[in-house]
Amino acid sequence: MNVEQKEFARRRKQFLRMVGVGNVAVVASSSIASRNSDVEYAFRQNSDFFYLSGFDEPESVLLFVPDREQGEYVLFCREYDETMALWVGASAGLEGAIKDYGVDDAFPIDDIDDILPGLLENKNKLYFPIGVHPEFDQQLMDWSQQVRGRSRTGVSAPAEFISSDHLLHEMRLIKSAQEIKLMKKAAKVSVAAHKKAMQVCRPQMFEYEVDATLKHHFISNGAQQEAYPAIVGGGKNGCILHYIQNNAKLNDGDLLLIDAGCEWQKYASDITRTFPVNGVFSDEQKALYQLVLDAQYAAIEQVQPGNHWNDPHDAAVKVLTKGLVKLGLLKGRVPTLIKNEAYKPYYMHRTGHWLGMDVHDVGDYKIDKQWRLLEPGMVLTVEPGLYIQPNAKEVDKKWRGIGIRIEDDVLVTKKGHEVLTAGAPKEVNDIESLMEKARVA
Repeated sequence: MNVEQKEFARRRKQFLRMVGVGNVAVVASSSIASRNSDVEYAFRQNSDFFYLSGFDEPESVLLFVPDREQGEYVLFCREYDETMALWVGASAGLEGAIKDYGVDDAFPIDDIDDILPGLLENKNKLYFPIGVHPEFDQQLMDWSQQVRGRSRTGVSAPAEFISSDHLLHEMRLIKSAQEIKLMKKAAKVSVAAHKKAMQVCRPQMFEYEVDATLKHHFISNGAQQEAYPAIVGGGKNGCILHYIQNNAKLNDGDLLLIDAGCEWQKYASDITRTFPVNGVFSDEQKALYQLVLDAQYAAIEQVQPGNHWNDPHDAAVKVLTKGLVKLGLLKGRVPTLIKNEAYKPYYMHRTGHWLGMDVHDVGDYKIDKQWRLLEPGMVLTVEPGLYIQPNAKEVDKKWRGIGIRIEDDVLVTKKGHEVLTAGAPKEVNDIESLMEKARVA
């Protein structure tokens, strides 16, 4: 299940139209990063670059030149090398780039200094992702300066340098039918991994053992990369928002918070589930957990076309604040507590983010300083939580050290929404039942 070449071609056509005749756009690939000595990190292509090309090699540069007679879509890449193919595998080469990736013109990356400046001649605007690759930004400036130095010959250099982020990221924000299929696959694999984690979890295990279960399921089902480093936090570690050490022992009576998702063909999933290590919620855990779950349901209900981005967050905050008052963790009138953000010691983050090729995906949250309206094809997470720190002396001791987050991936549809990750258990009874069956099996 891959994005078809005609989909990449459609994206390029739209991007070329947005760049406009008389201008040029440049997008560079990711670079290979050194891990240590002569060992490299696994390569992951720049999302914008892959979105437009499907080309998954480093040392590559895309150029978009609307109305260029020789072809509007140009790629600089590595030439095919038999020796390198023996060591690290074959590259597409120039011929493969044209044949398999729809490139109009392909040039060796080693010749970019000689060829690219000529493609900037007499262009009005140069679009590129400013600040993403500072060294490449400098190269573009140098090439533009070369063109400017030939002004006496009658050529001109781009007069404006404009970030391409807005153009590309607005495109990426609205998912196509093919993209949604890939995201549903990522969600399906991740849902099954979370269920496996619930089934294997036992007191006295280590967090990394549960983490290994997640990774094993991802890889054995074809998802070779995590969308982000998994959070597997038992007990008080669940109160650390970005905990990734995953090395503590899981204690009987504690909760385990897992925030994990796989990447499928460059598209991310992002799920958080919280459940009892021993398979049974205590009264205090259940009370806080149900409150977070109610807040999530209220937030998901607000994911509707025409609602604005902040509506789910407002709904979650209202439910959480009212519940905290009822449980005695906050005192006062709910509207006043919300206005004063009295809930923030226990709920300090937003209720979601865009999701797509990046786990925290691209796209503006506000337009003209106003929260943007939700539209069909957008995908976002809905993830309220409560984190009662171990040292929170202002609350009764029975609540301390409980961290809970519940997160799902939600697609905005024409008539409402679809929860892509609905298969991961989150009702108290469903979680306890699944874990009980695993214990007696």
